[in-house]
Amino acid sequence: MTKALIIGGGIAGAVTAMALHKAGIDSEIFEAYPTGADDVGAFLVVFANGLEALRVIDAHGPVVENSFPAQRVEFVGNDGARLGERPIAGTEQGTDLGPRTLRRATLYQVLHAEAARRGIAVRHGKRLVGAETVDGADGRRVVASFADGSRAEGDLLIGADGLHSVTRTLIDPAAPQPRHTGQNTVCGYTRDAEVPLAPDTYTMIFGKRAFFGCTRAPDGEVWWFANVPGTELDRTQAPITTPETWRARVAELFSDDDTPAAAIVRATGEGIIASSAYDIATTPTWYTDTMVVLGDAAHAAAPNAAQGASMAIEDSVVLAKCLRDHPDPRSAFAAYEELRRERVEKVVAASAGMAKLTASGATGRPARLEGAPERGSAGADNWLTGYRITW
Repeated sequence: MTKALIIGGGIAGAVTAMALHKAGIDSEIFEAYPTGADDVGAFLVVFANGLEALRVIDAHGPVVENSFPAQRVEFVGNDGARLGERPIAGTEQGTDLGPRTLRRATLYQVLHAEAARRGIAVRHGKRLVGAETVDGADGRRVVASFADGSRAEGDLLIGADGLHSVTRTLIDPAAPQPRHTGQNTVCGYTRDAEVPLAPDTYTMIFGKRAFFGCTRAPDGEVWWFANVPGTELDRTQAPITTPETWRARVAELFSDDDTPAAAIVRATGEGIIASSAYDIATTPTWYTDTMVVLGDAAHAAAPNAAQGASMAIEDSVVLAKCLRDHPDPRSAFAAYEELRRERVEKVVAASAGMAKLTASGATGRPARLEGAPERGSAGADNWLTGYRITW
């Protein structure tokens, strides 16, 4: 195996290419969009497990340098009562790589800059439309076809093409499609919210009608998100709902609560974006003789556990290790699935459970705070953030 075609130029694509480089396998990234996804406005947390996976390929440094720490989470009811506080998992497990918060665009940019430094090529404007396996003198090869009429050939094709993966349906035309969870996630940034927030802390608010979370960046800016009930947004068109409309809609959902959520939202200007929340409980078929999926293309979790980026990073490194250690793509893919399926499907289930947990009842308090997969308990989350890859 000397050449991999990576479909998708996002976070998973860049990490996969760097992991393959470490494994001695060349690759090219084929990205559907004409330019990078550096205008995406959401933010995320990379947990200790994701950062430790990046450390395996020596790509953690730029992420740490361009992010800020998240040490603890505080829970607040709709009446303003403090429900408890926990360390965020990963801060107590003997690592210097605790959870880090950064914009998705920043994560994309620093990973792609590091991939470029290592000589990895990215081909933009290459939307995958088909792929076929052919037999040649040197064995089985895969030929990818793109919407612009071009083709590319390699020993294997890796679908890092996200939630609405083309690769997933090429592998299995009957593969399940993402399920909209009935919620939208709205994110915003403001420097004008005069509310007391503890440093290095996520404040999680169980509102009467929606769930809210926020943290303060080192420069004083408040970063916030809200999980709100809503219909699926049209991802094929430019957003028709303006930031002003989202501001009014989200603020109204928290207007009856005795918490700072509504004030933070009202203090936010144009920096508001929204996206639909999806999951895929299971994808039965992950690979063929020459094609495989990883990250959201294989296992999409609702955003509540905030592990999407970290799971994709883990997948990328484990797959590269399997390709290094097995004689052909199919046996490597089988080993990769054996190592990953149980874990990632457990994360999908845990995130779905957290989504139910954060759905507030009439009192605006969580129906069951104890006994769930706790985002901040070392005991409950050790299986999640304590995961390590031995290269």
